[in-house]
Amino acid sequence: MPTALPTTHREVRLAAVPHGLPRPEDFAVVEALLPLPGPGEVLVRNRLFHVAGTLRMLIAGATEGTPFPVLRPGDTLVGAAVGEVVTAPGGTGLQSGDLVTHWSGWREYAVVPAAECTPLDADLPDPVASLSMGWTAYAALTRGVELRPGDTVFVSSGAGAIGSMAGRIARLLGAGRVIGSTGSPAKAERLVAELGYDAAVVRSAQAPLAEQLALAAPDGIDVLLDSVGGDQLQAAVRVARPGARYVLVGALSGQLDPARPGTGSPVELDSFQLILKRITLRGFSADDVATTTARAEWTARLAGWLRSGEIAVPHVRIDGIERAPQAACEVVRGGHLGLVVVEL
Repeated sequence: MPTALPTTHREVRLAAVPHGLPRPEDFAVVEALLPLPGPGEVLVRNRLFHVAGTLRMLIAGATEGTPFPVLRPGDTLVGAAVGEVVTAPGGTGLQSGDLVTHWSGWREYAVVPAAECTPLDADLPDPVASLSMGWTAYAALTRGVELRPGDTVFVSSGAGAIGSMAGRIARLLGAGRVIGSTGSPAKAERLVAELGYDAAVVRSAQAPLAEQLALAAPDGIDVLLDSVGGDQLQAAVRVARPGARYVLVGALSGQLDPARPGTGSPVELDSFQLILKRITLRGFSADDVATTTARAEWTARLAGWLRSGEIAVPHVRIDGIERAPQAACEVVRGGHLGLVVVEL
């Protein structure tokens, strides 16, 4: 006999637009009526959802031209999630019990258009792997810059959801040396000990980033995978080798700066150095190359690397939706290493 559905569920809503970085009181965990699916929609019981630093952009007012929705007080937060299908209309290929990914996290139950649900790949051993940001790193390194064997690679935000996988991916793709940046000596040690990096630079250290980077990459940098911008991008330009290829996938220096609104990330670069060194800068979104073939290629490689133990998905599990607001604040302040998910 199927289990009776509840009449209500919990979801996390924006309570107030923060002044500076968000605090737990800027969010509210509320009880709401269970949503009812309409034609072509699936009812999903969420099991995990991703807590991403880009949440600040959503609650600050998304930058024009981005695909991110603007969240206003009273709105339920959104983000990538893994859930179990409860009910699905016929003809969708989905049925009760299927695990799917979708974009309506931050709630216990979600109504999602069937077309926006992606079944989990059976080759991935843990549903967390389906939320990993490794695809972004892989796409940037294979499509954004086409990493070459022997390249020296610098990954900014090496302890973040993207960077915590990017170091190992770069190594598996043939990089000769991989350097990451992070915000504390403790995380720097973990980048080298656990995440496949040869060296790490610390943005809060007394030595300027460019000096640290020059010591870590004495022959210069060939490839930058940049999630940060700001002074880390400036330092990477100073230490670039001739013909360096830089791919920009994020702008956390502005998004997570308490003195800025979170919707922009200005940086001053020496354009003479860009010309002199023939540096290529490319803004990149993995969504632009997320064809069925490309995603299947990534999933197959990830599954193989996971089975062989050559890679892992560094992550932190937060137990319970009631702890999600605190988790969001910790992520924005760089309090964790790797992917952060809330488990329901």
